[in-house]
Amino acid sequence: MSALTLTCTDVHLRRGDRPVLTGATFEVAPGEIVALMGASGAGKTTILRAIAGLDQFQHGRIVVDDVTIERGQATAAVLGRLRRRVGLVFQFHCLFEHLRAIDNVALAPVHVHGVARPEAERQALDLLAALGVEHRARAFPRELSGGEAQRVAIARALAVDPPVLLMDEPTASLDAARRGELAALMRSLVRGRRTLVIATHDEEFARASATRVLRVCDGTVADAV
Repeated sequence: MSALTLTCTDVHLRRGDRPVLTGATFEVAPGEIVALMGASGAGKTTILRAIAGLDQFQHGRIVVDDVTIERGQATAAVLGRLRRRVGLVFQFHCLFEHLRAIDNVALAPVHVHGVARPEAERQALDLLAALGVEHRARAFPRELSGGEAQRVAIARALAVDPPVLLMDEPTASLDAARRGELAALMRSLVRGRRTLVIATHDEEFARASATRVLRVCDGTVADAV
């Protein structure tokens, strides 16, 4: 694997006539926690979605580990490889409401990667335990607190052991104490050389938890001053 886990090079993305990304370029090394900061509409979430293969871009290149996407165009096979290397935790968790926590976490290993259900459930319980919510394994999303739902969503994103974890506004529904717990959790997640990229408005959290802060402005990315 290259010394860089993630590179975005001159990425341009439009929605209709509106430019959202206008040359986003940055690099992230293994073990970094990088915070993307900027005003609403600056392009933070769009960058995460493009990295995860959810939004097609019109120009540029994104490389994750050993997977390259040029101009947002990729075959189903390439996207499948990409999604083994990227986990995305959405702002509002997006857990499947009809599935218990353990089943949310085991879903992709079973149905996408062909892991036998007993093994997938064992791995899911291990992840939930590592994140401190194994006691909520049989709970439905509506029965979870905001912090519990977030940890289940992180476990789901980690279920295929991706080298890159993306998080969109992870502190949006957390109080100060929970934000501190999340910062500690994030530091533990990169000890195995995993890379985290976070889109956030929370400057205090970003400064306390990230190894580097990048500013997103008018669709471009620059180091924070």
